[in-house]
Amino acid sequence: MAARPFSPDGGSVLSHKSASFSRPNTFQASPRPQVYTLDTFSSKDFIVKDFIESLSDTAVGARRSALSGTNAAAQQVASKAFDPKPLIRTFEHALSRLKTLSEDLETRENELSGSVRKAEGQHNANIKSREKELERAIDSFHRLERTLDGDSGEADGSAAMRIGERLEELDRQRQRAQDAKFILQCWIEVSERGDLSTLDDVRRTAGGDGKVRCAHIARQLLKICQRLDPATNGKAHTNGAHLGNGVNGDHEDDTDSPSSSLRGRKQGDQPPREIIEKFLEMLEKDLLKSFDEFYRRQNFDGMRECAVALRDFSDGSSVISLFVNQHQFFIDRAQLVTEDLATDTNGWDRIADPDTEPPGVEPSLQSLIDEVKVVVQEESFIIKRAFPYHEEVLARFLQRIFQQSIQQKLEMVLDKADSVSSLAFLRSLQSSRSYIAALVEDLKAHGLTEHPEPASSVTAAVLDQQLDELFVPYFTGSSYIEREKRNLSELFEGLLFKFTIYHSRRRKMQPSSYLGQLAARGNEYISNARETYIKRLDSANLPPRQRAILLRISGLHDKESAGAAGQKEIDVTDEDGQLSLPFTKRMLKWLAEGVGRGLELAGGSNETPKEVRELLHLLIANMGEIYLETALDAANDAAAAVENPKSTEPDLGYVADLRPAISVLHLMLTTIQMLLLPLAASNLTICRDLEKHTNSFVERMETKVDNVLQRTIDSTLAWSARLLSAQRKTDFRPRDDTTLQLDQLQTQTCQALSTFLSRLHSRTASALSGRVLSSFNLELAIALRALLLQHFKSFTVSLTGALVVSKDITKYIELLRSWELPGSFDPSLEVMTEIANLFVIGPEALRDRLRGFGGAGGLQGVEKGDLRPYVLKREDAGSVGVLAVLNAL
Repeated sequence: MAARPFSPDGGSVLSHKSASFSRPNTFQASPRPQVYTLDTFSSKDFIVKDFIESLSDTAVGARRSALSGTNAAAQQVASKAFDPKPLIRTFEHALSRLKTLSEDLETRENELSGSVRKAEGQHNANIKSREKELERAIDSFHRLERTLDGDSGEADGSAAMRIGERLEELDRQRQRAQDAKFILQCWIEVSERGDLSTLDDVRRTAGGDGKVRCAHIARQLLKICQRLDPATNGKAHTNGAHLGNGVNGDHEDDTDSPSSSLRGRKQGDQPPREIIEKFLEMLEKDLLKSFDEFYRRQNFDGMRECAVALRDFSDGSSVISLFVNQHQFFIDRAQLVTEDLATDTNGWDRIADPDTEPPGVEPSLQSLIDEVKVVVQEESFIIKRAFPYHEEVLARFLQRIFQQSIQQKLEMVLDKADSVSSLAFLRSLQSSRSYIAALVEDLKAHGLTEHPEPASSVTAAVLDQQLDELFVPYFTGSSYIEREKRNLSELFEGLLFKFTIYHSRRRKMQPSSYLGQLAARGNEYISNARETYIKRLDSANLPPRQRAILLRISGLHDKESAGAAGQKEIDVTDEDGQLSLPFTKRMLKWLAEGVGRGLELAGGSNETPKEVRELLHLLIANMGEIYLETALDAANDAAAAVENPKSTEPDLGYVADLRPAISVLHLMLTTIQMLLLPLAASNLTICRDLEKHTNSFVERMETKVDNVLQRTIDSTLAWSARLLSAQRKTDFRPRDDTTLQLDQLQTQTCQALSTFLSRLHSRTASALSGRVLSSFNLELAIALRALLLQHFKSFTVSLTGALVVSKDITKYIELLRSWELPGSFDPSLEVMTEIANLFVIGPEALRDRLRGFGGAGGLQGVEKGDLRPYVLKREDAGSVGVLAVLNAL
């Protein structure tokens, strides 16, 4: 039977698979095909490749077993011809089985999908049912809530709350009824029998709450007495007024109860009012005594009960006074109230010396403040536990500490400092307030009764108030700024004492100078400064330490000052009349210390701009007018004295005084702009006034400096003209037999003038700088150039003398160029060079030289006609060649 060909696409195999397995074939001995199930393919170890290989291996093994019994020839033939039928049969069987399994799987999948849809439908139905049940439960809850709140729509509480309020009201009514019954019972006893035994029994047995109730009932009985007997109202004793014994610790013997003295009295023996008042008094004393005993035993709960009971007696003032007055801190400090301050004289000398840093707060005051800090923190713990109204008790405790202990010590310190010097008082005031303010901040941060939290706003306000009240007397009105001004005035006046004396004497020696023409106010101040200062030093009101310090600052010693008291003159030197930068810095340092002290003590007060105005006026009046302006006036006087020199070279040494004057002005202006004006910026009116005043002063000082410089230029030109006038005519027309040496080409006049101008430039360069020096040099150079140009028009110059003229002009040009003049002045120097050439070159060269003048290539500002006077001064001016040149000009 021939084998059917194998179709590559497997179509014939699939269409005839049933016939292939039912038709008999030659492979009768092949193994039975395997049976496959879904479990075979659902295993995790299932691999398609391995499955197909297993099918092939099964078919190949069956073929080999069928051919094992044939002969060798047949085996050889069979091995050459491949028979695919076993593989086809195997794969057909496998595909048939896979199809069957796929159909079974699809059927099961459909069944499961249907089950899932049914389960989802059932689940959705259950969810809807539960939602409806939840809504019904919520509706039921809301109905129940509305039922509890009431159906009337009231918005002021539920029924349960109304029931509770009603019960509380009934309880209060019941309590009031019991209290009224008890009050009536007590009133009957006190009015009929003069007895308060029932109330006294409650006081002795009911503890702290019972004592509070007794006090309340006794006051009610007192009101009943007042209503029933109005005639005695004016004689009523104020409740809580009987505190003297309890507060001072002198307790009466209370072994017998208050009722012991009241029992057995018949009606009419003692008025009920007196009985009730005496009971209240004894009750208060009893509570105060108990409080004191509990305090000594540190029984805070007992103290708290007594404090609660005594709250109804004058709002607790008696127990607060007892707690505060009996405190050991005040007892100890009361015994030390006459304690002397620190006797360290070195410390007081340092605090009174303006040139040393202050040593800080006074030691005994520092010790007190440190002790106060510890005591207040410790007692705050007791106050918090012993008093339910602890903030009020703490406030009273703090007030007593600040107003008694600290204030007494502070007054002692400031009185001692005031007896030392004005500066010592101001420094002590600053250091004391700074240290006490630090105490206040530490107490706020600690919290006291609120520890470890910061102090409450009430306690913080009490602390701030006590701090302010301590120093109010020292800052009332303008008292503080007047002290500052008086201190600075004394220091400035002492430092400038010899300076004013020196210039006062100069004024008497030079009555015709500028000093005699000063304003009357300045004259009177300077002339009387010495007498005023000596009177102040000799005044008994001036503290000895301050007098000694002022003597040292003014440069006087005790012996000198003693001699000066009996003499009219005090020895001063020229150095005393000069400006001193160290003196200026000392004065500005004292001023800065005063400003800083004022800012710290005032704490940003609205009065700061006004105080700054006072200090600025003081600075300008002393350092500006008395010191700087006097020195500039003296320099102007010196400049005026040499403005028209006659026979001797003018002494220009006063120019060196301009450098310290400008430095002083600069330091003053910097201090005003950087320190004082910003502090007055909050008040625009005062700030503008200060700026105007400062600008006016600066302009006046600059004008004085300009006057000194202008007079210096005038005197320099006058002396320069005098030197040039000494020029000999033979200097530029030497005789023919005169032999000139190179080092003798410059004339004596040129050398003298150059020496004078070099000396002047050296002085101005050391005294001036910047634009001031440049302007001064330029103005002087322009005037000297004009003077020299005019000078060379006056002398006839020979051919040999032309070399001398050229050498002189070269010397003058070198001198002017050494002054570092601006570049715009260079053409002026070139003109002088050309003038020197006019005397040296011959007529032909002169003609060619003059052709360049007046045109585009000529010197700026120079015309040919300007050169004619110099050409005329040539010795050969009458020659044909020179005359031709002159005709061309």
